[in-house]
Amino acid sequence: MNDARCSGGQGMRQQPEEVDSNDPQVLRSGLIRESGERRRAECRAGMQAEVVQLALDLLVREPDIEGFFGALAKTMVEESESHSCGMWLIDESGERCELWMVYVKDRLYTPRKDDWDSSTDPAKRPACEGFARFLFEHRAGWSETFEYRSDDDRLPEAWRTFAQRMGSATIVATPLVLGTRNLGWMTVSSPGAPEPETQWWRVALTEAVARQAALALHHSRLIDLHRREERRKAILEERNRLARDIHDNLAQGFAAILMQLQAAQREAGGALPAGAAASIETAVDLARTHLTEARRSVGALRPNVGHGEDIAAALKRLTEMGQRTAGTPIDLVIDELPRLGDAVEREIIGIAQEALTNAVRHSRARRITVRASAVQAVGLRLSVADDGRGMVSDRPTSGFGMTSMQERAERIGASLTIVTGPRKGTEVVLAWEPTSLPTQVHVAV
Repeated sequence: MNDARCSGGQGMRQQPEEVDSNDPQVLRSGLIRESGERRRAECRAGMQAEVVQLALDLLVREPDIEGFFGALAKTMVEESESHSCGMWLIDESGERCELWMVYVKDRLYTPRKDDWDSSTDPAKRPACEGFARFLFEHRAGWSETFEYRSDDDRLPEAWRTFAQRMGSATIVATPLVLGTRNLGWMTVSSPGAPEPETQWWRVALTEAVARQAALALHHSRLIDLHRREERRKAILEERNRLARDIHDNLAQGFAAILMQLQAAQREAGGALPAGAAASIETAVDLARTHLTEARRSVGALRPNVGHGEDIAAALKRLTEMGQRTAGTPIDLVIDELPRLGDAVEREIIGIAQEALTNAVRHSRARRITVRASAVQAVGLRLSVADDGRGMVSDRPTSGFGMTSMQERAERIGASLTIVTGPRKGTEVVLAWEPTSLPTQVHVAV
C-alpha cells in the first residue's frame, strides 16, 4: 500500500525514514520508535482481521448493520487513539449526504434515533449538516483520503467552531469506496496537535478499515434489496392466489346459483305463489349482487391496466361499471394524462377502484365525481369525491379498504389525502410525481 496521502494542500506525508547512525542515543530512540511502529502495525493487522471476520459473518447470517458499524466506530476510536469516529452516508437518490452515526468519546449517537433538537448543544445538528454538505460537494474527496485541521478555512464555519469546542484538532475523511462507487465517508477526529510520526498510521488504519466497511455496507444493502423484492413477490403471489380462489370458487359458485334460480323462474312461469316468486326474485338479486362483488374483489386484488389501456380508459371502464351496478350518477372529468409506467398505473387504478367502490357501497351519495389531471406534465392528481354521508366513524382510516389504498400509495411513493366529515361527503385525493416524498396519509374531518 502506498502510504503517501493527500493532506489537503499541506504536502505529502510518509512513514518515518530508517535510522542510519552509530550514536547509541539515536539507536535507542530508533528502537523505541520501531517498537511503537511494530505495536501499531500489529494493532492494525489485528483490527483488519477482526473487521474482515465481522464482514464475513454478515455473509452467512442476518446482518445487524447498525450494530456492526457502531462497534466498528467504537473500536476505531479506541485503537487509533482518536476522539470520535463518524459514518456519513450518501442517500439512495445520490443527491445528498447525511450523518448516519458517530461514536464520541464513550457514546454512540445516531441522529435518526436520538433527539438532537433537544440536545444541550444546539450547534451540533447544523454543524454536522454543514459538514455533510461539504463532504458531498468536495468531489476530490470522493476517491481520496483527505486530512484537515479543525481550523481549515475550507471547512464550514459552524463545523470549525464545533470541532474546536469538542477538542478535535485533526480530521481524517476517507471515502467508503467499492469499485467505482462511493457509498459515503468514514471520518476520524483526533485531539491534540498533529503528530506526523503517528498520523500516517492513523490514516492507513482508517483507509484499511474503510475498505472492509464499504464491503459490509454494500452487502447489507444487497440483502435488504433482496428481502424487499422477496416480500413484494410473496405479497403479489398471495394476492394472485386469493384472486384465483375468489374467481374459481365464489364467483363461479354465485354464477351457478344465479343460473339455477333463473332457470327455476323460467320453468315455473307464473305458477308460483306471489310470496315464493318474490323470494326467488330476491335470491336472484342477491346472487347477482354478490357475483358482481366477487368479480370486483378479483379486480381489486389484481387491478390490471389492460394491454394498451391507459389510465383514462381504465377510469372510464371503472366508472361505467360502477354506474351500471349501483345506479348512482358518476361524473368523470379527465385531462390529458401522461403514461406513468405499468407498475405505477396499476396501483393508481387499484386506489381509484377501491375509492369508487367505497363511495358506491357506503356513502349513500346522490352523485360521485372522479377527476384525473396531470401535474407538471409528468405527475398525476386523482380525486374521487361524493356528496354522501361522510365517514362517521371515530377512525376514518380504519378498515381493509383504507389500508389497501394506503399500502398501494406507499408502494409508489404517493401522497394520499382523505377529506371527510359527517353529512359532508368524502373526497379521496391521490397525488403522484416522479420525485414524490414518502407516503403520508392525511385525514381531514
